[in-house]
Amino acid sequence: MNQISSESNIESRVGRKVMTFLVAPIGLYLLIGAIDRTNVGFAALQMNADLRLTGAEYGAGAGILFIGYLLAKYPSVLLYEQLGLRRWLCLLCLVWGVCATGMAFVQGRNSFYLLRFLIGVSEAGLAAGLFLYLSNWASAKFSASILSIPIAAIPLAQVVGAPLSGWLMEMENPFNMPGWRWMFLIEGLPAIGLAVLAMTYFPNRPKQASWLSSEEADWIEANADGAQSEAAKTGDKHAALKNPITYICAIIWFCLLAGNYGVIFWLPQILKSFADLSATQIGWIVAMPWLGSAIGLVINAIHSDKTQERYLHIGIPCLIAAIGFVTAFHIGQGPLALLCLIVGGAFLGSTVAPFWAIPKKLLKPAELQIGVVAIHMAGGMAGLSISSAIGWLHDMTGSFGPPIYLIGATQVLSLSMCLIARKLDKSHRGSAIELDAPDVAVKSGA
Repeated sequence: MNQISSESNIESRVGRKVMTFLVAPIGLYLLIGAIDRTNVGFAALQMNADLRLTGAEYGAGAGILFIGYLLAKYPSVLLYEQLGLRRWLCLLCLVWGVCATGMAFVQGRNSFYLLRFLIGVSEAGLAAGLFLYLSNWASAKFSASILSIPIAAIPLAQVVGAPLSGWLMEMENPFNMPGWRWMFLIEGLPAIGLAVLAMTYFPNRPKQASWLSSEEADWIEANADGAQSEAAKTGDKHAALKNPITYICAIIWFCLLAGNYGVIFWLPQILKSFADLSATQIGWIVAMPWLGSAIGLVINAIHSDKTQERYLHIGIPCLIAAIGFVTAFHIGQGPLALLCLIVGGAFLGSTVAPFWAIPKKLLKPAELQIGVVAIHMAGGMAGLSISSAIGWLHDMTGSFGPPIYLIGATQVLSLSMCLIARKLDKSHRGSAIELDAPDVAVKSGA
């Protein structure tokens, strides 16, 4: 009993330190990265007219970022393994910061496409690399809770970035630049500062962390879900590509990101079509559903960890999100429509932390790296395809109805895939005590 109590104490102590010294700073990187990827949705309110972009051309430009994601994702993760987190993250931040500020100087469709592509290349391995890094510091029991904080940076980027973008676009600036150009310039600069922090702050391994005791560092390396055990170093790494779980997870992640990116890139224009609102007003309205999303994400992750149930914590919010957005469109205007958007956004964004507990639970250590990359590539395909599809549908129909139904359909598909994955997970056929068995199996490489 004393040994169990001691184990629980060290796990709680280590968890608090990891949250304070690693998870929160990493959330800042994902927050700035998400702002620089998605602020184009606000720029479109002015930029499309200045550059004479059609809806389809804007959608292609918003989505072309994900071609860079797909091409550079795996090489970036390999580079992370070779360079270590510090040098790798510093390099990424420098390139992405230069490209993000460069968006202020685009002159037409081609330069818009080029810089969006380069931002995708530079940020390609950011989320995958940082999540793999955190997996070497977090026990499987609390994986959803620990990952929920940096993942919450994505909806928080809209909570912070949407009002900020709207305000920057309407403020007077010292260079008399068009508002959307000034916004890109100011919001791109922080990434360059983060490069300096990357080189001076993050330890590559637990034993290099000055804020951990020797006992705590040893405990992390022995118990972290992504610990560099012999099981993780041996075996067929490409077996993940033969495992149906990888493809089921990839489809779920595709659907989750299709919904998120569809809303992020197009919600400002959808709201503009509802009423004659200023950029600042749209910014505050856009922030509301993503504030709900950030809160829902953390609550859902904590409850998922408490119950050790993952699949329904994804599928049910997806269904509610689909209903919320479709209902908001049919209502059109007014407080009730806004409430439906807030509810839809809250449930849409609440799914991503429980999701990452599924591949970490069901894939063997040797399969995890390739599996994570494959799943992230599916997310890149979602970002590429959904934005272009929405632009094409809007140009063809002149309405946002079909795009919203498309977003709803992706969430229903996600629910279906979650039910299939749940059926394949044998742990759900036994008692509650047996729910920990897959995590033990992962650690042992079984």
